[in-house]
Amino acid sequence: MTRIAELKKKLMANPEFRAEYEKADAEFSLIEALVRARSNANLSQAELAKKIGTTQSAIARLEGGGVSPSLSTLRRYASATGSRLEINLISE
Repeated sequence: MTRIAELKKKLMANPEFRAEYEKADAEFSLIEALVRARSNANLSQAELAKKIGTTQSAIARLEGGGVSPSLSTLRRYASATGSRLEINLISE
């Protein structure tokens, strides 16, 4: 195992660390999905912004993780990129 993998394994044994890691992982997954949807739709941030009635800088903040999007924003984003929004709650 690499040193980083060993460190991660050790840290993940801590419940508080694991909870924060999983929270961050979910946020990064959402950001990745947003950028992928825009890219698959062949839209620039500016083009997407125009379609959903906002600014390019707002899209950049959203895709950079600088803001927590509302459900309404996610719906508009999905619609503008030809995607379908799906939200799941998973029992632990």
